[in-house]
Amino acid sequence: MSALQVAGGHEGRRGLRTGPISAEAHLARVSARPGASFLQYPSWAGVKDGWRSETVGWHHDDGTPAGSALVLYRQFPGTRKYFAYLPEGPVADWADPAIDRWLDPLMAHLRKAGAFAVRIGPSPDYRRWDAARLKAATGPGRRIGDVLATEVDPLGTAVAERLRARGWRRCGGDGAAGGDMDAQPRHVFRVPLAGRTQDQLWAGLNQEWRRNIRKARTAGVRVVTGDAGQLPDFHRLLRITEERDGFRLGRSLAYYQRQYAALNAESPGRMRLLLAVHNGEILAAHTMISTPGRVWYQTGASADHRREVRPSNALQWQMMVDALAHGAAVYDMRGVPSTLDPEDRAFGLLRWKLGTGGHVVETLGEWETSVGGAANNTLYRALHAYLAHR
Repeated sequence: MSALQVAGGHEGRRGLRTGPISAEAHLARVSARPGASFLQYPSWAGVKDGWRSETVGWHHDDGTPAGSALVLYRQFPGTRKYFAYLPEGPVADWADPAIDRWLDPLMAHLRKAGAFAVRIGPSPDYRRWDAARLKAATGPGRRIGDVLATEVDPLGTAVAERLRARGWRRCGGDGAAGGDMDAQPRHVFRVPLAGRTQDQLWAGLNQEWRRNIRKARTAGVRVVTGDAGQLPDFHRLLRITEERDGFRLGRSLAYYQRQYAALNAESPGRMRLLLAVHNGEILAAHTMISTPGRVWYQTGASADHRREVRPSNALQWQMMVDALAHGAAVYDMRGVPSTLDPEDRAFGLLRWKLGTGGHVVETLGEWETSVGGAANNTLYRALHAYLAHR
């Protein structure tokens, strides 16, 4: 049964109605679902520059709430049409086999709002691999998908089949998400926290991680909580990290400043900036996002020098301990690449996260479709032609 399933079950497959609801009503609903993504909180709309937004809800015929979603709209240049995006949403009962009673009213609402296409992010997982299994499977040209999964989620499999049968197309996404129109990462790394003590969490780390955390302590690395005033330091370190590790998120300092302001205005402490300080210098900085029941490590950055004092290991350990104290069931380290090839530059990120003893999860990823009609289908094809050549 989905963690986001509506209380009360499917109740005879009653019809559902979809329409606008207040941000406050959506916040109350999403806060009551411990597994809901921070990307579905109303505050996320304040982060996405160049998008307009609304919050919509599903209701039974008697007015009982059933689900809700944050919908972002991006206007297609030269038209009055919009690309609609529900990041890691909607917050719905994905276990309901009558999926059309959720999708049909949503599509009708989006069509009325001027959308020509929509992207959604269903919440069920698809497959999971334990760290030990993936470590044993590394090799030239190997990828996560080549390895037999530790667990396959039947709900995720069913939802994928239902969407595919209705013409939805699964989007790409490997590693960390990039620009505004890129899919969220399909493979993520999670450390389970439910029912564990701090000692058990420590025992779950591999020897290298425990050794590096001890090195940081011995060297005098201090982990402190920063504020908006340290975001320029974080962003400077992020540019250094991108250059060193060969990736580009393409996010400006203003993006993180908007994010910090918007998320903390909604709930103080929702987004935190943790700093690893050594001899008065910030050597690493990581952002952390907390909602009821879940904590995310979002973005990490570190300097090129004094790496031997292991500031990033110190930061991550403190964030895991804080997540445990927060009562989170999961510490989500977000995206990882799908490569298992040690010679592949991207593998370093996966190797680092595997040392925490968590597991890789292949989510259902994101799914797209045209909202329908010849004109909308043409715009949808034009959008993908543009994305392919930008």
